[in-house]
Amino acid sequence: MQLRADFDAIANWVTPNSSLLDLGCGDGSFLEFIRIKRHVKTYGVEIMDASVLACVKKGLNVIQQNLEGGLALFEDQSFDTVVLSQTLQTIHQTERILREVVRVGKQCVVSFPNFGHWSHRYSVALGRMPVSKSLPYEWFNTPNVRVLTIADFEALAHKLGIEILGRVVLHEGKVVQWAPNLLGSLAIYRVRGTQ
Repeated sequence: MQLRADFDAIANWVTPNSSLLDLGCGDGSFLEFIRIKRHVKTYGVEIMDASVLACVKKGLNVIQQNLEGGLALFEDQSFDTVVLSQTLQTIHQTERILREVVRVGKQCVVSFPNFGHWSHRYSVALGRMPVSKSLPYEWFNTPNVRVLTIADFEALAHKLGIEILGRVVLHEGKVVQWAPNLLGSLAIYRVRGTQ
């Protein structure tokens, strides 16, 4: 099984032997990876039946819940790290979820496909919605309800009082240093609340 490009970048920000909550954990691939790599006590939240079952079969702690309902089950700062990996663009109540993420986690990692990548801009300029490795769906079957860029996320974080502690931008698994909003297809942020 090939791991997603953002797994290692996220792992670099996770302290060994800490607690981690993965929101929208899918089949538990990241939870399994981080549990082994950093010896982390992991928990996941997922809505899809098949994904929850896959997590259970892997022996992972998972709660079946729709993130749109918020994170009321979890107390303030109850996890060392909360991860929202490639899920932000599927959320309707973006501001509410981001506020909840930084409430529940002492630090948080948020990653998302960057709609500002030059290939996506080019597709739109040609009159078509982009389809790529980072945005693999057609406009009519995509789970994505939001399209955002690196600049959009940073502006929203500032508006919500979310402190950006670190950023890694990738394209095809390689770190992008120059013009990340144009050349990066996947953005990964380490953030925390400033309350």
